[in-house]
Amino acid sequence: MDTKGYNISFLTLSSLIINPVIVIAGFFVLIRNLASIVIQVFRFNDDLWQQCWNQVTYHLGNNEVNYYVFGTTFLTFSIYWTIGSVYLLADVLGRPKAIKELKTQPGTNEPVDPDRLKKLIKQVLFNQIVVTLPLTYFTHVTFKQREFPSISKLPDFTTFIIHLVLLSLTQEFCFYYSHRLLHHRAIYKYIHKQHHQWTAPIAIAAMYCHPVEHILSNLLPPAIGIQLFGPHIATQWVWFALALIQTLNDHSGYHIPNISTPEAHDYHHMKSTQCFAGLGILDYIHGTDLQFRQSSYFKRRFRLSDFVSTKYFGKAKQ
Repeated sequence: MDTKGYNISFLTLSSLIINPVIVIAGFFVLIRNLASIVIQVFRFNDDLWQQCWNQVTYHLGNNEVNYYVFGTTFLTFSIYWTIGSVYLLADVLGRPKAIKELKTQPGTNEPVDPDRLKKLIKQVLFNQIVVTLPLTYFTHVTFKQREFPSISKLPDFTTFIIHLVLLSLTQEFCFYYSHRLLHHRAIYKYIHKQHHQWTAPIAIAAMYCHPVEHILSNLLPPAIGIQLFGPHIATQWVWFALALIQTLNDHSGYHIPNISTPEAHDYHHMKSTQCFAGLGILDYIHGTDLQFRQSSYFKRRFRLSDFVSTKYFGKAKQ
């Protein structure tokens, strides 16, 4: 019997089993330690966060409308147009030149057509001012009996994180199915087709849509999550900020290093029948990203770590 060969095979087999276990165990230990550090940092700074929030409540007073209506509107409006304008400058000026190398659809919107841009801006402002602001006030008044946490006291860190996760999952569920509904052939050309006029979208095209779509897909999903779970207004603001930054990036047309990839939603604008979700969870479950997964665009769907050209991935094939 060749005991030497047997020992080698046994050791090899053992390493194949034990090494992955060690790696996985180490990964979970690392995550646990990092989570512990983050929690301790936030808990250590509880007084600091509360003091900062006290300044907000001092200036906005005790009127809930100032927070739920005007505060929310001001925050979302400011984030949308501040970040959107940065992307827009790159679209209009074509500067810096290196930014062109990061376009998901090279050669498009270079520069953006002025007439299309004016039409887009008018529609977005209409949705934000004429549609969103009155509906936000109406929703606040209508569901005022819904008990929310005291505005003056910030939530603890654990509650804050749990609510962010719940809001994100609710958004994923509601947006996916409302989005699929808008793509139904019976209504697509009347409502959602307007948003898909931008087959190569730019950041501020995120809210370029029919008012009915704006209500159904942009306003209703977050409103449902807020009514279901009743997060603190500060949590709502943080979540709105994160969601807006994500959707602006998804529509930007740029695969920028160290920022989440827009490839999936960009592919949706090209093909229209793929990648309906925000996070991609329900696309995977329902198989509505199969074509995307088989394309070279999917191969580019990872976070870039440095300022490299998308040409590095080769010419994408649909």
